[in-house]
Amino acid sequence: MAKKKKTEKEEKSEPQEQQKPQEQVAERRLYIGKIYVKDFSFESPQAPQVFNKTDWKPQMDLNFRSNYAALDNEHHEIVLTITIEAKAEDKTLFLLELQQAGIFEIVGYGGEELGAIIGSYCPNILFPYARESIASLIQKGGFPEFVLQPINFDALYAQSKQKQAAAQAETAEKH
Repeated sequence: MAKKKKTEKEEKSEPQEQQKPQEQVAERRLYIGKIYVKDFSFESPQAPQVFNKTDWKPQMDLNFRSNYAALDNEHHEIVLTITIEAKAEDKTLFLLELQQAGIFEIVGYGGEELGAIIGSYCPNILFPYARESIASLIQKGGFPEFVLQPINFDALYAQSKQKQAAAQAETAEKH
């Protein structure tokens, strides 16, 4: 069956597909632009005497934090800082600090979504790079293999949000 060709008048009277203005349709992008080491330091103040020990059972202190800086409207630098201090008998065996950073293109996200991307998603991307660098440097420092266990950045982000909410509630009660 041949299709009937529509007249110009018929074409104009048919409902057009609903198209939202360009301002209402937000393009969403999340790209990794660059991953790099921003700062890395390692100290072993007890070397070489520390290597004479045969009973390697140090106490490990591990600290994480992440920082965020907007480079422009679309590009953001996220820095995951990891500090590890190994002590034995109140003496520091080694101290390591790494700032693993990344530039992320984040477009079309706002509010809680942007906060979750910056506070959880991006640190999750950076962590494997930091983990590999840390393990390598500790071993190159003459110490036994160090395996940094996985970190649940989603839980850390949720915990951070709870602390912020509690602090805001406490501040509101005081005023």
